[in-house]
Order: sequence, then structure tokens, then C-alpha cells
Amino acid sequence: MVHNSIHLKSTYMRVLATILIVAGILMIVFRGFNLQTEKKVVDLGPVEINRKENKWVGWPTYAGAVAIAAGAIVLVAGKKR
Repeated sequence: MVHNSIHLKSTYMRVLATILIVAGILMIVFRGFNLQTEKKVVDLGPVEINRKENKWVGWPTYAGAVAIAAGAIVLVAGKKR
């Protein structure tokens, strides 16, 4: 029973490491994304005027490198067990 628990924990660590590494690579390739929001400007009963706004959601490039490094550390730590 203990052996299965260790194997399961190792599998979870491998999955987590893979997710971190892939997310890190995507964060380096895609430096952010545009988010379009709609804001109500005027509301006069049946008449409604809305304005669309674009917001940039970004992150620094080093954040992707940190995610890749964290994934590599988790991967190595999972193999030592």
C-alpha cells in the first residue's frame, strides 16, 4: 500500500512539473493577451450606449523562466523519491 502511495505522489509531481514547464514556455512565447471589456456609458431606459475597451494583461518574461525552473526542480525532486 505504501508503494502505491509513493508512485501516485511521483505521478502527481511529474504532472505538476509538466504543467509548469509548458506554462513557462507559453509565458515566454506569448507575453500577454488583450482582454476586451464593455462599459456602459449611457442608460436611458430603452436607449443604451456602450463602449468597448481593450485591456492588456501581461507579465514579465522572467516569470516564464521562473515557471520553467520551478517545473524542472519539481521534476528532479520527484525522481529522487
